[in-house]
Amino acid sequence: MGPAVLLPTAPNDGAAPDGRRVRAALLHKVCGDEDMFALGSSVARVVQMASSDDEGTHDLAYYVLSDVALTQRILRLANTVRYRTAAGTAVTTISRAISLLGFDNVKTTALAMLLVDALASSEHAYSVRVELEASLYASLVGREMARHSFYQGAEEASIGALFKNLGPLLAASHAHERYREIAALAATGKHTLAQAAQMILGCSYEALSEAVLAEWNIPDVIMRAQRALGEGALKVALNRGEWMRQVASFSQEVAQLLGRCAGLADAAAGTPEAQRLLARYGSALNLGAAELEALLDAVAQEMNSLMESMNMQPLPRQKAEPDGAGLPDVLMLATLGSDREEQGAWPSGKPRNARDQLLAGVQEVTQMRASGQHKVNELILAVLETLYTSMGFRFATVALKDARSGQYRARASFGAGQARQQAGFAFPSTPSRDLFHLAMENDADLMIADASSPRIRDLLPSWHQALLPEAQSFIVLPLVVNQVRLGLFYADRITTAPEGVPPDETALIKALKGQVLAALGAGA
Repeated sequence: MGPAVLLPTAPNDGAAPDGRRVRAALLHKVCGDEDMFALGSSVARVVQMASSDDEGTHDLAYYVLSDVALTQRILRLANTVRYRTAAGTAVTTISRAISLLGFDNVKTTALAMLLVDALASSEHAYSVRVELEASLYASLVGREMARHSFYQGAEEASIGALFKNLGPLLAASHAHERYREIAALAATGKHTLAQAAQMILGCSYEALSEAVLAEWNIPDVIMRAQRALGEGALKVALNRGEWMRQVASFSQEVAQLLGRCAGLADAAAGTPEAQRLLARYGSALNLGAAELEALLDAVAQEMNSLMESMNMQPLPRQKAEPDGAGLPDVLMLATLGSDREEQGAWPSGKPRNARDQLLAGVQEVTQMRASGQHKVNELILAVLETLYTSMGFRFATVALKDARSGQYRARASFGAGQARQQAGFAFPSTPSRDLFHLAMENDADLMIADASSPRIRDLLPSWHQALLPEAQSFIVLPLVVNQVRLGLFYADRITTAPEGVPPDETALIKALKGQVLAALGAGA
């Protein structure tokens, strides 16, 4: 990534030479910084995940699980009062959280967390927190607008709205003095925020956002959503791109309104500020006072759930920037990982509370089956994730029979080397005397504590020894329905597991597998 980015500026834009130098310095700092480069790569990766197939859900689950803090936040959100299931069963797997919260909800939340972790500043925590909260509010407004849209791919409006506030975020975190100068100019009432940013930075906040998103290789439709709209009442959009621009702008203004108000009543649809929003956006977005009231209520509830999941307290309004160094408690977002419970583990990596985790997974999967609102692939993914996390495995996969290729092939996996190992985890369906075929032939669940044993190694096929030579302990759980060998679960560690699997854990593992077999047998 190069340090220089060209921003669109109008002829005779009036930006002072100093403004242009500030813009160049800010862009160099933002786009040339290694941490920001990593942020851009991560953002692009999440944005490109598609929800159209099971692979997208698996990719998102794998991405979330690779970050312990993000995993905790998503699970915490799924277990807030707003989302907790009627039966009250705790959500313990990311796969189930995605099913419960919705793919796009988790995806946008993950993007928000990326911004939080990368842009949180101990020196200017309050300003950054203000802008982060505005971004979260805007993304929730965009999500609500997408729910009622007929456009295909409308869910991208939530992402466009999230990034609409990227310019102020970057200024607050990377050029705080300029950020304060812009705010002070706008506060005089003589200049709009866009004019103030143009004077200080040499470009508007929208142009800054668009330039950085372009550097991150974010899709054009999301970048274009950052562009400013004309003044006055808006007309109904002619296409999805124009609609996304309107939604992003509307979402940001609603976020600013909610950010200024002490409570939902202060932002009610009957207030002058809300009426101004309706006058500008009402016709274009098919919003009346009742619809705006319902939207504000829904967004406030969603924000409360989000704040609860992050252990965050409401941000005090109209507060001056605090002095002094250190991380104030108003920015708990950046340090949520520190409050996780530390659980002991065996030298193999297996958690000592494996039984409790397995039990929670069984309860969750049982409820998924009982609800009748699941796909078999979702159930299999939830069981795979439970095995992977509760037993402390290094790599876990599920291999199913592929009739076209005449092989058992890995369909989903978690853990180290996931992409390479999943691609290579395949073996012929023709029966042989190796460990995997013997397990399926006898429908026997195998828990191998020491794979280096000569008797075990003699039964390991060559493809397994070549693909996973470091596997020292593993399990194999055949999936056999009515004597039809459909495939198997496999999971391993790079150390031996002399602690073994006690009877209670074995029973829970078999119960997990039993739910999958029941779903496969029922053709659910």
